[in-house]
Amino acid sequence: MKRVVITGLGVVSPAGNDIKSFWTNIVNGRSNAAAITHFNAEHFKTHFACEVKDFRSADHLDRNEIKRSDLYTQYALAAAKQAVEDSGFDTNSVDPFDIGVIMGSAQGGFETFEQQMKEYAATDHAPHFNPFFIPKTLVNMASGLISIKYGFMGVNFSAVSACASANTAIMDAFNYIRWGKAKIIVTGGADAPISEGSIGGYNALKALSTRNDSPLAASRPFDIERDGFVMGEGAGVLIFEEYEHAKARGAKIYAEVAGAAMTSDAYHITATHPEGKGAIRGMKLALEDGGLNADEVNYVNAHATSTPVGDLSESKAIHAVFGDNKNFAISATKSMTGHLLGAAGAIEAIVAIKAIQDNIIPPTINTQTIDPEVPAGLHIVTKEAIDKQVNVALSNTFGFGGHNGIAVFKKA
Repeated sequence: MKRVVITGLGVVSPAGNDIKSFWTNIVNGRSNAAAITHFNAEHFKTHFACEVKDFRSADHLDRNEIKRSDLYTQYALAAAKQAVEDSGFDTNSVDPFDIGVIMGSAQGGFETFEQQMKEYAATDHAPHFNPFFIPKTLVNMASGLISIKYGFMGVNFSAVSACASANTAIMDAFNYIRWGKAKIIVTGGADAPISEGSIGGYNALKALSTRNDSPLAASRPFDIERDGFVMGEGAGVLIFEEYEHAKARGAKIYAEVAGAAMTSDAYHITATHPEGKGAIRGMKLALEDGGLNADEVNYVNAHATSTPVGDLSESKAIHAVFGDNKNFAISATKSMTGHLLGAAGAIEAIVAIKAIQDNIIPPTINTQTIDPEVPAGLHIVTKEAIDKQVNVALSNTFGFGGHNGIAVFKKA
């Protein structure tokens, strides 16, 4: 099978809207939670989130693109533009049928759907719907509009597996290239879930932190006082490329995709398996797919959302796979970005790749006292980033419905 490398990165996130600022803020451990500005959250249980800051759609998209796209798609288009430019491949020198787009999203155009339904409910005459209502809400529209913008005519679809969506897309992109079905694939994930329906719905599930008096410290993975996740938004996009193709054009290579796997907990609609059975199997399969042993992994970017049940089950799963191996460390960057749902795996894949490139493991901030039920042998990096040789990094994502998506990257 073909080898697959990463040649371009792009990001729109609460921690920054370009790779340089994003990585700087992640390494420096900056929290990005603040009061919600997208709507008046005064009457909600949670008043804060990790919003994307200083993003103007007009700086990245033309008027027609803005008019026909939901915010989640606009984030995806902006991140894709960065990644394509960063990769530096000449779109005219590659057969368009050899370039594909596979993006993930958990909720798609949820905000558009919500706003249109509110407008409809407020009218007492013949209903009037925006002609772009349906296209803007579709979960596949991020991948579709990226394809249209650049004329990429290869495989094109979207992956939907809740919070594992981006890693599902990443695994599909990896497979299509190594099977020889594409030379380049634009992949990643996007979501814009900071809306009344999302915040209210996740509050009803008791999934969100309600630490309204201290939002900066609300996301605290593995901490004994964690009380739920902080909602985030944005997009992460990566350019996957067949290795020989990248080498022939002298491309900059960030890292190599080593392996990937998916499993299902088959346990509960929202909760992860308490002993992490699906996660354990997924991590083992991803390592096996890459021909790697557990002791070769130097960094695990944990899914760890700061929920009481999820963090504990994941920590047990990681310990079951890696034991007390001192060669690797764990961090949970959702402590800084919040949880971007279907985009989480994409920006965390970027974190894993940058950790490999720079040999730095970013911190898990806000974690003061690790839950005593977390296996004691795990090295969780807290407070400050550490310098460490990172040759292999693993990224976990777990989604409602029992979806487990794991991706593994290594130095090229």
